[in-house]
Amino acid sequence: MIANLEIFCGIIVIVIAFYYYITARNNFWKIRGIPGPEPLPGFGNVLMIVLGKEAPFQFLTRVYNEFKNEALIGVFMKTYPALVVKDPDLIKDIMIKDFYKFPNRGFPKSDSADPLTQHLFLVEEEKWRPLRTQLSPVFSTGKLRGTFTQILDCSNHLVTYMDKLVEIGEPIDVREVTAKFTTDVIGSCVFGIKMNSLSGKESEFRRFGRQIFAMNFLKILRLRIKQFLPMLHYLLVRILPPDEETKIMLKLTRDTFKFREAHNIVRPDFMNILMELKKHPEKVPSLDLTDGLLAAQAFIFFAAGFETSSTTVANTLYELALNPDIQEKLRQEIKEFEANNDGEWKYETIQEMKYLDKTFKETLRKYPVLPYLSRRSIEDYTFEGTKVSIPKNTLICIPVYPIHHDSSIYPNPEKFDPERFSEDEVKKRHSMHYFPFGHGPRNCIGLRFAIYQSKIALIKILSNYKIEICDKTLIPYKYDPFSFISLPLTGIFLKITKLQN
Repeated sequence: MIANLEIFCGIIVIVIAFYYYITARNNFWKIRGIPGPEPLPGFGNVLMIVLGKEAPFQFLTRVYNEFKNEALIGVFMKTYPALVVKDPDLIKDIMIKDFYKFPNRGFPKSDSADPLTQHLFLVEEEKWRPLRTQLSPVFSTGKLRGTFTQILDCSNHLVTYMDKLVEIGEPIDVREVTAKFTTDVIGSCVFGIKMNSLSGKESEFRRFGRQIFAMNFLKILRLRIKQFLPMLHYLLVRILPPDEETKIMLKLTRDTFKFREAHNIVRPDFMNILMELKKHPEKVPSLDLTDGLLAAQAFIFFAAGFETSSTTVANTLYELALNPDIQEKLRQEIKEFEANNDGEWKYETIQEMKYLDKTFKETLRKYPVLPYLSRRSIEDYTFEGTKVSIPKNTLICIPVYPIHHDSSIYPNPEKFDPERFSEDEVKKRHSMHYFPFGHGPRNCIGLRFAIYQSKIALIKILSNYKIEICDKTLIPYKYDPFSFISLPLTGIFLKITKLQN
């Protein structure tokens, strides 16, 4: 009897201790005077995200609107406190003025046992700074001009491929078509490889690209473990064999290096920079330049380079199909510039196309690639003009999607309106109310490359085809709740008709 009582008391003590552990920080924001939604024990405010019932941006939008008049909102990612920052001046402090206090993105640390996590987007400051310095030259203005002909060549293959699809007469998944185009562009300009995604056959590289962003049960499980059980993830990556993406990217990187070295091939591209780093590790003495770390850089430039641009182009075509007047106005601008330049497209020409630029920016406003940005403080910090202080290692969340869809900033935000980006309208808004590629030192390193490959695709498609909605078009637009970036739940099917010159 006494033994049973002792066991029962022991269980009670364990339950109380566990409950205390998972609720110990629930007053973290209250004692700092920061409003926010009540957390659930063990799950904080993200239960619906864990269950796949809500995408992160939907959660942020709900919280953003619930605390409409607050500059700062305290939430909990499981048991960890995170601060949603809405005030544009405070956002500017975090991302630019006081960047040195918020240099890291706040994701789980990159791990050499999980090689592809060691890429530029994820790594912490001590690795990020030397990597960014060494990789930036590949996206200089001079290098972009040098790749312009290659992008145009891929765009001509795009038209040839689309002509064949149009002849079939069925709705076309423009997300898949644009992904094939950007895969070929990245292959040619960044890796020096002909990926042949637009050849009509199933390309190995397109299949690989599709695999990276395809969410299945195992990927979702791995993602949730990494997000919410980092210690378990740390152990698993040391026990389980590497996933297919890691094997493929390590092989691609090693094979490319060997082939170029064996044939004395030197190209002014991304892979050449990685090869030079491997040959001259003294350039970055603070880094251990393993094959895994180099492959991770190749991986992020491939994955981010093709998927983000292709989805943005597809989203633009989707909106142009829904708004034929905007489509025709943009087509007229394309025709005028084509006529004025004798049908020859140049790097400088595209910079001059104002309506194309406004249309592209409006797409990124309505469909931001990254629906939120995150930073983590590396020291205690007090927000300027407030009495709010946060301790070292506090996670900061910048709610990009909710800001882009805030009716007080962008009236009638669900309407697609390129004129929001006229010079006069832009001047009315705070610079921290638009985040297409982030801000500050840690913004997107390849933003200009992404802009140019996307705009060239739009020019070629709109000068050759009319875009319309059809029975298979996704209306209303729906997002994949499990995706880290903003991706549609399904393909984007549109009716495409060849224009008669």
